[in-house]
Amino acid sequence: MSFKEAVQNPYSPWMDDAAPETDVVISSRARLARSLADFPFPHHLSPDKAERVIQRVALAVRETEFSARFGDTEMVRLAELTPVERGMLVEKHLISPDFVMRNHASYQYKGLALTADERLSIMVNEEDHLRIQCLYPGLQVTAAARDADEADTLLEETLDFAFSDRIGYLTACPTNVGTGLRASVMLHLPALVLLGRVKDILTAASRLGLTVRGLFGEGTESVGHLFQMSNQVTLGMSENDIAKNLDSITRQIIEQERAAREQLREQMPVVLRDRVSRAFGILRHAYVLSTDEAMRLLSDVRLGVGMGLIKGVAPRLLSELMVKTRSTYLAKMSGRQLSPPERGELRARVVRQALGNISADDGE
Repeated sequence: MSFKEAVQNPYSPWMDDAAPETDVVISSRARLARSLADFPFPHHLSPDKAERVIQRVALAVRETEFSARFGDTEMVRLAELTPVERGMLVEKHLISPDFVMRNHASYQYKGLALTADERLSIMVNEEDHLRIQCLYPGLQVTAAARDADEADTLLEETLDFAFSDRIGYLTACPTNVGTGLRASVMLHLPALVLLGRVKDILTAASRLGLTVRGLFGEGTESVGHLFQMSNQVTLGMSENDIAKNLDSITRQIIEQERAAREQLREQMPVVLRDRVSRAFGILRHAYVLSTDEAMRLLSDVRLGVGMGLIKGVAPRLLSELMVKTRSTYLAKMSGRQLSPPERGELRARVVRQALGNISADDGE
């Protein structure tokens, strides 16, 4: 997929259904923070030095060994993208919200390298000089961390990263010092939310060194019963240990969520079936939908699909609709900024067109 396609197409490979534990884990991500040894951190970079960072990274991703491993990697500057295109990359989770929200005047000196399959992206001059991200569908934390580490190793053959023999990689934020790895999973936990247990479980996870955030990471709230869980500690643990710890705790939460779903099935089968069927019906026939309502209803339908109560609807389609119902995609479709009522109408139309012709089996 070319860069132009990436900012036009709401689909991304992390939405694939054929991955482990996709009934609960939507995606897995590994992100490495790296900074160049001979440059100040990005918030102290002059325009000239910021330009030199971009040029060095652009050369590094074109190196033969890197290209042989990850394929063609396009590099663009944020200034070359429209606000809608930048928003699409955020909503597809290919870049962070902070990357486009901070210091708009510096867009000329911020770059993004993206592989054709969208599995690997490198944000240049974000909080650190490089944020190397690998994104996979389902529960594949160790695979994402392995590929991010391999990309890091290949880049380090031509780039000199700031490193201390005593504490590890040096980063702009002290919380990333050490490995610089933030491994995360996006979890769909509707049953635990409905039974009032999610807070206790996520609090327990925080005691084990993990942090829980909303759909788009730090500073965002959970919507559609979706949560991002990642490691808090990057110092004193290896990349492999961080990934294995997150994988282990995630598997425990998966079992808790599945047990909660079975409890709903046993104790309130009619209420459960009514909830997921009603959500599917509203999405297929509504003429106005708000963002929050669409995400909540899509969550209920995903729950029904995961439990076999609704058949004939691919989870991948529901993941695509998570992007298609956001304001950025709607603006891209219409070619202009929309008023809230206009967005509500177009959002409902997009969902109706996606689901209206599906003859879903209600599982009875």
